[in-house]
Amino acid sequence: MGDRPAKLAGVTGWGAFAYGGGMWRVPWWGVVSSAAAPVLMVGGWTVAASLQPRFDPVADTVSALAAPGATDRWVMTLTFVAVGVCYVLTALAMRPAGTAGRLILITGAVAGMLVAANPERAGDAYPWGHIIWASIGLAGVTAWPAGAWRRGTAVPWGLRPAVAAAAVVVLLALVMWFGAELITGSGQAGLAERAAGIAQACWPLAVVLSCCRPVRASAIRSRNPRRGPPDGREPGPAPSRLAADG
Repeated sequence: MGDRPAKLAGVTGWGAFAYGGGMWRVPWWGVVSSAAAPVLMVGGWTVAASLQPRFDPVADTVSALAAPGATDRWVMTLTFVAVGVCYVLTALAMRPAGTAGRLILITGAVAGMLVAANPERAGDAYPWGHIIWASIGLAGVTAWPAGAWRRGTAVPWGLRPAVAAAAVVVLLALVMWFGAELITGSGQAGLAERAAGIAQACWPLAVVLSCCRPVRASAIRSRNPRRGPPDGREPGPAPSRLAADG
């Protein structure tokens, strides 16, 4: 880590934490992007659905809101892009996470944005461009915790191996539910997709918040014994009682 702990030792507010004897920092814009993703996602598909003359949010998927022929399809198209940008920014800001997990999240985000460029089309039972990019996007935003976990006693809870594994299991179960609804046509594909989408959007926020905790200056100094006291004076030998008495 070099001198990085010393340079950041004065940071005691949200966005900084001690890890493995050093300092990590989650930029404020990473917190904002992770919080914006679920808000934009839910807000986007809610507004887009309200503009349609006939739309069943339980049965119909959000992709239908961006398909040619949908009313104001640009709303859902822009939502896909905006949420993807938020995921990319969050992955770049999530410095405590494993690099593999961050790259997987970025891949999923970019694929999600490409879904907007390959919408479903009426009469096309197998829109392969849409299917391929949607599949990559779902895989990325589902599997990224598997590559983001860290070991260590000071690791934020959102990046601990057991928590990351549990997150992947839950997200994968929701995606499988969505897939089963598409295959069986049981009439709840929209509901399953929205459940999976909300969970996928909220988990990066949960991880980022677990990384954001205050760090006491005394705790930071204890991890960096070479750093002097707050007043800048060099520590010296304690005065002798005999000298004081004499």
